[in-house]
Amino acid sequence: MTRLTGLKLSLAALVWSLAAPALAHPHVWVTAKAEVVFAPDGKVTGIRHHWTFDEAYTAYVTQGLDKNGDGKFSPEELQGLADENAASLIEFEYFTVLKARGKPQTFDPPREARMSMTDKQVAMSFFLPLKTPVPPSGAVSVEIEDPTFFVYFSLTDGQAAVSLANAPQGCVTSIAKAKPLDATMQKILQDEGAIQPQDFGIEYANRAIIACP
Repeated sequence: MTRLTGLKLSLAALVWSLAAPALAHPHVWVTAKAEVVFAPDGKVTGIRHHWTFDEAYTAYVTQGLDKNGDGKFSPEELQGLADENAASLIEFEYFTVLKARGKPQTFDPPREARMSMTDKQVAMSFFLPLKTPVPPSGAVSVEIEDPTFFVYFSLTDGQAAVSLANAPQGCVTSIAKAKPLDATMQKILQDEGAIQPQDFGIEYANRAIIACP
């Protein structure tokens, strides 16, 4: 039987979990950074994501990818996994919502997908372009989350969690990070049928608001 790899495997399991009556606790943990990219004309053109996966997930998805047997994973060995992961994300709307003036925007497929290994964690980066660039006037918001809680996203520390590339002068960013899942909340998630995705409040979402003059 062909082995599905990468996020595609976990996302296939996610489809199954959505069909089940109970909500599963997070199976994949991601530490995320995002860069909101601006064009020379000042419009937002997309988001460059950088996601670092937990060690257990890393160990699972990299099985059999060390083709030369040197005990390391080169970018070349991980490229197939990166391409497959990027292609599979479309089914889940890239775990990303970008709104301009309160209206959700549509993305084109990811570009420049890459993966690398640092210590015992694999990381993936890719550029997520907007179908139509949008002016930042009136505020732009970015949300990074999986509302089903199969994948749990947490932002890196500091303002670098959501940065701006080539933004017009005077743009500022306000970041609200997801509330950490403490032991009590993880127990609730593990209790079959105890809670559903819609029961979670905004405190468990990652959100950034970019305001430009």
